[in-house]
Amino acid sequence: MDRLRAIEVFVTIVDQGSFAAAAEALGLSRNMASRHVADLEAYLGARLLNRTTRSLSLTSTGAAYIERAREILAQLDEADRVAGLQTLTPQGRLALSAPMSFGVRHVAPYLRQYTSANPNVAVDISLNDRTVDLVEEGFDVAIRITGKLADSNLIARRIAAVEVVLCASPGYIASHGCPETPEALIDHRCLGYTFGHEGNVWSLRDGKGTLEQVRISPAVSANSGDAIEEIAIAGGGLALQPDFIANRDIASGKLVRVLPDWSGGVLGIYALCAGKLYEPLKVRSFMDWIAELYRPKPPWTVDFEPK
Repeated sequence: MDRLRAIEVFVTIVDQGSFAAAAEALGLSRNMASRHVADLEAYLGARLLNRTTRSLSLTSTGAAYIERAREILAQLDEADRVAGLQTLTPQGRLALSAPMSFGVRHVAPYLRQYTSANPNVAVDISLNDRTVDLVEEGFDVAIRITGKLADSNLIARRIAAVEVVLCASPGYIASHGCPETPEALIDHRCLGYTFGHEGNVWSLRDGKGTLEQVRISPAVSANSGDAIEEIAIAGGGLALQPDFIANRDIASGKLVRVLPDWSGGVLGIYALCAGKLYEPLKVRSFMDWIAELYRPKPPWTVDFEPK
């Protein structure tokens, strides 16, 4: 049995979704593709695929095996390029996931820098505030903003910090007054972020570490930080916003900081990639680049600091 060929056939079958499609992609007969997988399963002493006339799925053993199989093929491809004296440069499609507002404001404007330095990499950025599964959804790198990363096998780099601040428009303050304590927020129109982990409970801390939790009844809720920002600017209520959104409008006077001695905390901004033995050059280069992008201070704390 040619084990490497059998592994290649197995991975291709999973990627293509069928024996027939994999056989066509590899220039094999369907029977030969099936034989390769059968030989591999016999060698391993375990079934890798569940097969029916209408569906194909990985067994639990197959799901564990395919990740290592992909790494073996990727390492072999890298070794072939080295042996062929080809230049080792980042190349290929890099699938990137980022939160909507942060991605639009603080990732997209700088991607030209990365692609100019790495012309053989094509970045495909997907913007969504939900937490994606890098492996299942095929992302190479994901940007996440959180107070604490969940335990996982992902490799994470902390690339910046963001403070969550309370703000409102001058017009709203003129009409409704300014709350002087966190408890007073219950008497105000508040704007809710529907992707918030704490729902309609706002957790605020002062400089001494005192924690106040206030349950709000949102006048308006939205799943977009930019939408909340525009509603707040229009006088729609108080918003608890990350400073990478709010600082520009606070500096311009469109918004004012409310309860400036209190904040919603400091969150970490992380770049994550799958924790593999073999890390493609495109992933390594992007992780290195974005780790330096916001140093020594991120632009939302430098460009828009109030004078």
